[in-house]
Amino acid sequence: MTNEEKFIAVIGGGECSAKEAELAEEVGREIARRGAILVCGGLSGVMEAACKGARSEGGMTIGILPGDNRKQANRYVQIPIVTSIGYARNVIVVKSAQAVIAIGGSYGTLSEISHALQSAIPVIGLNTWSFSKDGRVDKSIIRAKNAVEAVNKALSLAKK
Repeated sequence: MTNEEKFIAVIGGGECSAKEAELAEEVGREIARRGAILVCGGLSGVMEAACKGARSEGGMTIGILPGDNRKQANRYVQIPIVTSIGYARNVIVVKSAQAVIAIGGSYGTLSEISHALQSAIPVIGLNTWSFSKDGRVDKSIIRAKNAVEAVNKALSLAKK
């Protein structure tokens, strides 16, 4: 590794639909094809599917785990980071990345989106949350139609 690699976080639910898993796997493959490093929460669902895709293309995967046992990581995580801080690890996941791709997700994903946006880290969304305030659409989450578009946007917007 050098200081040139880009770190892209993939966030989403520990439980996900088949469509979300398919999207996550393709996002992981595309991240690896483009030479970026995938960071995630290290568990199941979207996280596991993204790691599986990245590993299938020879990519590097990092899992920031909520518990105190590296064996909690899904089998596709190469570098498990044990935190013992539960959901507070969501901050570490997004702060470790230069851009975030959100796929589906529930409130944990929403918290990660919030932390990223508060830190001016770009968030690209695939079938995930949307916001409005005072009846006006908030376009903070950059929408993508597919995995390739999501990764292209993430890499082009990634902070150096």
